[in-house]
Amino acid sequence: MSTFLANPEKVERKWYIIDAAGKPLGRTAAAAAKILRGKNKVTFTPNVDCGDHVIIINCDEAVLTGGKLDKKYYYHHSGWVGGMKAVQARTMMAEKSDKAMTLAVKGMLPSNTLGAKALTRLRVYKGAQHDNAAQKPEAYTL
Repeated sequence: MSTFLANPEKVERKWYIIDAAGKPLGRTAAAAAKILRGKNKVTFTPNVDCGDHVIIINCDEAVLTGGKLDKKYYYHHSGWVGGMKAVQARTMMAEKSDKAMTLAVKGMLPSNTLGAKALTRLRVYKGAQHDNAAQKPEAYTL
């Protein structure tokens, strides 16, 4: 029996929608990363970009379990001396919950060109309204 190797030109891409309302942020991000990589397909090939498109809605209603709202910080650096910035997870979820979800998914993808390409197929929305109804996304249950 031979091993199947996916052809990048013949990859079939579907659209999935994930509702993050009331679900943990990390579990939602892990499910999205799995779909973006294509690991939910039987034709998964590690060196080929065979993932699907993912839409995540209701990021404002995603929850952080435990004490993460007060203990978790998001860091970024401006590049200048003393340019480290820290934002508490409570603030990030209140103001930019879509960015928090995007950062969570990005951390679960590989740090190479396959991960960067997969991240371009992610759409994250704060509320229940999204602009991708024409693609007829399928609901994905966690």
